[in-house]
Amino acid sequence: MDAVEKANIERQKRWTKDQKVGEGTYAVVYRGREVGVGRKIAIKKIKVGQFKDGLDMSAIREVKYLRELKHRNVIELLDVFSSKTNLNLVLEFLDSDLEMIIKDRSLVFLPADIKSWMAMTFRGLEFCHRNHVLHRDLKPNNLLIAADGQLKIADFGLARDFADPGYKMTCQVITRWYRPPELLFGSRYYGSAVDVWSVGCIFAELMLRTPYLPGDSDMDQLKTIFRALGTPTEEEWPGHTKLPNYVPVGQFLKAPLRDLFTAASADALNLLTRCLIYEPRKRISARDALNHPYFFALPYPTHPSKLPKCAKQVASRPLEEVDGNVEKDSTGPGVHAKNGKLKRKLSSPLDDSKGRTIARRLDFTKQMVT
Repeated sequence: MDAVEKANIERQKRWTKDQKVGEGTYAVVYRGREVGVGRKIAIKKIKVGQFKDGLDMSAIREVKYLRELKHRNVIELLDVFSSKTNLNLVLEFLDSDLEMIIKDRSLVFLPADIKSWMAMTFRGLEFCHRNHVLHRDLKPNNLLIAADGQLKIADFGLARDFADPGYKMTCQVITRWYRPPELLFGSRYYGSAVDVWSVGCIFAELMLRTPYLPGDSDMDQLKTIFRALGTPTEEEWPGHTKLPNYVPVGQFLKAPLRDLFTAASADALNLLTRCLIYEPRKRISARDALNHPYFFALPYPTHPSKLPKCAKQVASRPLEEVDGNVEKDSTGPGVHAKNGKLKRKLSSPLDDSKGRTIARRLDFTKQMVT
């Protein structure tokens, strides 16, 4: 036995698997513990043998970037070891995500709660961008929630560095509902603005309690975006008609965001608008977003430990990426309050003109009562 193999076996002995909590095509996730300490961890077992050329590129990317990124709002990679034909990633254990919380109809979000989740998302994203890493798949179920309420950006399988602005990249990234229009039009040269668009969509979803721009196909996604934000003009977005996959998809007038986000504050709408600007170079950066007046106006962000939590956690969930062309169950994982113990209750939902269920409008004008 050589030194490398011996070291690998020693690393493997530090961790034990307890229960399978998720499975996808190429990976299985187990809940486990750190031997001798009892700390909860997650082990993501990647099936190396399934790939023609050996290891999946997404696994390489995930290990590479999580090794480099150490931040309280980015999931922590604790260890990596191999076993037979598997590569095992040991990650900190996080048993819920923002999608589960959004779908939990027993919960109501206060304006300060949304502000807190947005602040943590932008903090983690700013750190990634400062270190020249694009995430390229931000969506609610990739924003995991720790037991202490801290939000952590996870799943770096599509991440890549963007230090060289002239380097060609694929446009087939980011789940469709959170994908910016420049990628839908086939842009191969882009930067951190693609992640900021995704965060804007998440911001809107937190306020609406339903996906903001759910398209059925790439073409329908563009139509959905333009119906909501208006068809861009050449003045608003210079050069967009020259993008590789550009096709005209109809003329739509821009409807004021206030018509849908009726109770949002002026600062909230301004930040949302700046995240969803068509011209990528004019889109707000994660750093500038953290300095936006929205985060400094009352109510101040809720402390993470006091944020709404699911009444119970889903025992297992698939690792398959949820593509935006499938309408997800709007009622979520069926989590309900038990014995009346939850302090926050959901008021009667409202139906919009399209028949989608939307939780009560959030009042961003009132200060949170503690």
